[in-house]
Amino acid sequence: AGGSGDFAANFNPDIAKQIEQAKTLVSKKYQGNRFIAYFQAYTNTYAPVEYLRKLFMDTIMRDDIAILSIATRPDCLSDDVIELLAELNRIKPVWVELGLQTINESTARLINRGYELSCYDEAVRRLRNIGVEIITHMIIGLPYETKEDILSTAEYIGKTANGIKLQLMHILKNTKLLEMYEKGEFKALTEKEYIEIVCAYGAYQRNIVGPGAGNAVSHRMQ
Repeated sequence: AGGSGDFAANFNPDIAKQIEQAKTLVSKKYQGNRFIAYFQAYTNTYAPVEYLRKLFMDTIMRDDIAILSIATRPDCLSDDVIELLAELNRIKPVWVELGLQTINESTARLINRGYELSCYDEAVRRLRNIGVEIITHMIIGLPYETKEDILSTAEYIGKTANGIKLQLMHILKNTKLLEMYEKGEFKALTEKEYIEIVCAYGAYQRNIVGPGAGNAVSHRMQ
């Protein structure tokens, strides 16, 4: 409900204070002095470019920031935002994380994704043109999708992005998804089914690129 940020540093309009708070949060498991600044919750290019410029420049110019990672939507990359990302990428590496979720157009309409697959393809093309690394998110377990549907999305992302994030679908209170679930309109994946799908994608990656190679895969349970 907090835009994927419930587990992260608390909101603070002062980005420098947010970064210091986040560094404290991870200090027990990471003792390094270089970090990825991840603008995660909600859509982080959905603002006037003048506002974004100050936000991102103040962050990327810090000595303790090695990479700037920005989560957004494929339909929120205007020309001036692309120009800003290109400028930032000349300073330090920039990653853009795109929320695709599925390549199945009927599922996309069901979850109100709000754009067609061609929009994602165009965003990938434009980001590649400026040398930005692309990480694409997908959701495993969307209503009515089969194992084959899910693997097709993963394979598509593997061919278009530098990295993939496998997100487990979770059902929030006060949502249409919860209403559908409570009515028995779809079944959530069991733990066993979920693990089998993740392992099947891992096997696909090894067959394509060989052991120890290929795109980065990030998996987070929520």
